[in-house]
Amino acid sequence: MKRTVPLAITGIVGAVLVLAYFVPHPPIDQLREEFSIFFDIIAAVAFILGGGNLMRMHGRRIGRKERNWPYSAVTIAGFLLMLFVGLTKLANPNGFRGSAVTAQGSAFFQVYSYVFRPCSSTMFGLLAFYVASASFRAFRAKNTEATLLLVVAFVILLGRTFVGAVLTSWLPDELYFLKIPYLAEKIMVVLNSAGNRAIMIGIALGIVSTSLKVIIGIDRSYLGSG
Repeated sequence: MKRTVPLAITGIVGAVLVLAYFVPHPPIDQLREEFSIFFDIIAAVAFILGGGNLMRMHGRRIGRKERNWPYSAVTIAGFLLMLFVGLTKLANPNGFRGSAVTAQGSAFFQVYSYVFRPCSSTMFGLLAFYVASASFRAFRAKNTEATLLLVVAFVILLGRTFVGAVLTSWLPDELYFLKIPYLAEKIMVVLNSAGNRAIMIGIALGIVSTSLKVIIGIDRSYLGSG
């Protein structure tokens, strides 16, 4: 019974949502709206469970003095700080009920703008060095595919700068298709778009197959390992 009821609920809800997409008429569309409200409630509860799990996991690391446990202390301190200023609407310009938690000038806004965003920018700045290192390793012309990737990437990089226009500026207008900016634009618009669409189609097919397995009851991983 503990497995049958969740499977039945998942199958019914999934079938109703799929049917509501193709039949947007009462009472199916009304059930879709009701299920959306339930999903929001479940998501709110999931946030609470996620916060509790974060406190439990990092609190355990701090208690056991595991490796890099000070980072866990910083994580918990940041979580509690944002939770406090968000729930209390600390320093909100119009009081607790007069404005949103993200109102400009509030403590939440200040912490987000002057602590979280600089940290995010720093992380993205460091990520650029990892991307450069990975690109250097990937663009080694070891085989035909790597050579093609290297040539295309080189054309794109040149086409996005003035250097590409200068290098091919001597070509006549009849050979415009050989100019680096034109090649870079066509690669991005035609080849890149085609590749992205193929990837999106593959992702969509994967989502459909996984959803069908969950609705039918073949995939039961969401029930837990027990």
